[in-house]
Amino acid sequence: MLSPLDTLWQARTLVWVLLAGEALAAILAIAPGREGDRLTYFGVASLAIQWIVLTSLGLLYLLRGALSRATPPLIAQVGLGALLASTWLVLLAGWLTLRDLVPLPEGGWLTLSLRITAIALIMGGLGLGAFQAQWRARQLAVAAEHAKLQALQARIQPHFLFNTLNTGISLLHAKPDLAEQLLLDLSDLFRAALSQRESLRLAEDLSLARRYLEIEQLRLGDRLRLTWDIPAELPALQVPTLSIQPLAENAIRHGIEPSTTGGDVGIRIGTVDGALQIAVSNTLPPASARAASGHQVGLSSVRARIHAATQGRGSVDTRIVDGLYTATIRLPLDATG
Repeated sequence: MLSPLDTLWQARTLVWVLLAGEALAAILAIAPGREGDRLTYFGVASLAIQWIVLTSLGLLYLLRGALSRATPPLIAQVGLGALLASTWLVLLAGWLTLRDLVPLPEGGWLTLSLRITAIALIMGGLGLGAFQAQWRARQLAVAAEHAKLQALQARIQPHFLFNTLNTGISLLHAKPDLAEQLLLDLSDLFRAALSQRESLRLAEDLSLARRYLEIEQLRLGDRLRLTWDIPAELPALQVPTLSIQPLAENAIRHGIEPSTTGGDVGIRIGTVDGALQIAVSNTLPPASARAASGHQVGLSSVRARIHAATQGRGSVDTRIVDGLYTATIRLPLDATG
């Protein structure tokens, strides 16, 4: 999963940071009591602020390895230190290159340095407060998504357990080997579902979906036609627990069960435009047999948990094309565990 520092390298964050720097330069330029050409002052202030901001981000990027396991409060403190260090570095560079060219306020470079340091402390303090508020909000979101996962697990267990046990009973005398395999798959699936782990390796989560579909294959027989398109090597990505299985369950409940002739379910994993895509598709039953609730069971939970786990960079999209319903999970390839 992404660390707090990873959000700094996202394009949207960089744009907002640069815009905030320009806003600060504009405020300083139009402040009352400013003498001289305000436009020139804005240009100089903008140049200095952006250099300070970019230097701060550069320092944090160099320290990303050492901070990868640090707590969010420590990261915030290091970020404030990087801002002050960058401020002093830019001031030193300015003093060395411009001390004889730029008119200084009363008190010289020392007064100017103290003023700019004070501004940096104020802005850094505001940024620290915003970071803490954002982190608390993220923690609350994670807790909420964990509660949703527990609710999803609780919803899956009774419905799925009764169907599976009925299937096992029907196979017990006629096909004891299949009944044994069904119970082993059920044991593996529920052991993972009850583990309370918030995330799994992609291969593990895919294995849960495979166990689920193997059990449903025994229950539905020829009515369920499975297709797997999985690469030999899967990326070492972490995904929220039960990301794929609910989509497979939706495909069964809303695509296969309502149809008297059954249908096709396909699982496809591949890389598209630098992101991993996990697609679960199913043929749609006749319109008269479709459930009114559609494919919403579990889908909103998966979408919210993927969004939270990837800082908004992941997504879950659905579409219907030529009678085929497809739910696609999109994950950034750098969301490694």
